[in-house]
Amino acid sequence: MARYWKGADALRQAVRFRYSRAMDIVYLHDLEIECIVGIFDWERRVKQTIVLDLDMAADVKKAAATDRIEDTLDYKAVSKRLIDYVGQSQFQLVETLAENVAAIVLGEFEVPWVRVRVNKRGAIRHAADVGVVIERTRA
Repeated sequence: MARYWKGADALRQAVRFRYSRAMDIVYLHDLEIECIVGIFDWERRVKQTIVLDLDMAADVKKAAATDRIEDTLDYKAVSKRLIDYVGQSQFQLVETLAENVAAIVLGEFEVPWVRVRVNKRGAIRHAADVGVVIERTRA
């Protein structure tokens, strides 16, 4: 029961964050990366394509006023970092991969909130895609 309430508290915190103030979102969708991910023996030997979708909270007002990349969240820098990290990773679960991606974005790029979608296309026969979506806030 304690685990449920902890999750409920995190959800309430995310809802309060999202609706307590205006939030701009910088997004990066359909980022394809080859990596080792999975629990089966064959998955541990063969790189598979995962697809990342990121929605990241960012205040873009200053960048809009100055028209300078230094004043916004540089999604190219985010993509390069994640391509390098995920490409070298060897997680068993997409859930673990999603958590680590969220931690990198929150910590290294200092965004207050991120939504991460990890899509493992073709993992389930007769399904177009399968994966996980998480939302995290910076503590």
